Amino acid sequence: MSGSPRILLLRRDNIGDLVCTTPLLDALRAQLPRAWLAALVTTYNAEVLARNPALDEIFVYEKSKHRSGGLIAHFTSRIGQMTRLRRRKFDCVLVPGPSPQSLKIARGLKPGRVLAAPAIVAAGMHEVERCFATGKALGVSGRPGPMRVFPDPATKEQLRRKIGDGPFAAVHISARRPAQRWPLVRYAELIAQLSARTKVILLWAPGAKDNPRHPGDDEAAAELLRVSGNTALVPVPTPDLKTLIAALSLADRVVCPDGGAMHLAAALGKPVVALFGDSPVTRWRPWSGAYRVVQPQSRDLAGLPLEPVLDAFQALA
Repeated sequence: MSGSPRILLLRRDNIGDLVCTTPLLDALRAQLPRAWLAALVTTYNAEVLARNPALDEIFVYEKSKHRSGGLIAHFTSRIGQMTRLRRRKFDCVLVPGPSPQSLKIARGLKPGRVLAAPAIVAAGMHEVERCFATGKALGVSGRPGPMRVFPDPATKEQLRRKIGDGPFAAVHISARRPAQRWPLVRYAELIAQLSARTKVILLWAPGAKDNPRHPGDDEAAAELLRVSGNTALVPVPTPDLKTLIAALSLADRVVCPDGGAMHLAAALGKPVVALFGDSPVTRWRPWSGAYRVVQPQSRDLAGLPLEPVLDAFQALA
């Protein structure tokens, strides 16, 4: 490979997965300073890499389940994009999330070679380390650095003016899997306790819970606001990822279940209380910054009481 290789990182999965890939990008830039380094990501997670100084370009495509138009127009656009990317003549395509579809896309770009992360995660390995191993063939070595994301300055300032001065604790209530969902009554108790000490930013995944494409927690957030009756609770709707990142960047501490918001908060350097249900802590704990993990023996957050979460929050002070 030449001293100025053309490298594409392909990551088409969830927000947290892409956040866990950012140490690899930094290492690639340090190892290959003259390389042309780009990423191919989805409309859903692209903001994770916005303003990342390690990248020269970001390409964005829309998954079928997230498409905004008709199916025929969607696939026509996808074919056109693949053709344009193929003309870039990549020396290498990195695939940290080696799903069959991702590998198919990578090979379809006809690069000099495809480098994929191990499909099986070794015992004790963090997702950041698994992603990082993808760069070994390009000279990347050592221990991965911190995860990093970069808030949009204008969005952050606009939000700061809207919600006022802190300090703030942020509580994000949304999780995809049932075992990762802490009961709403526990969140209400937590917010009541935290609100006596500080302002609390309430964050949630936007949308109705029965939305087939993007199920959200609008109803749950409304219920928490109704029962709280507390002016120290500041709801911050996050219609897009840019707003979520900006909101998390304004918090002093964050409480949330394992998921994308947790990794974003860690990448922003925020102390995090991470609520874990049935996902493996070793692989998915916050990689960067101060954190406390709270996980019940049942591996189901439905049975997690308030006290361990409050203790973890206090331990981060």
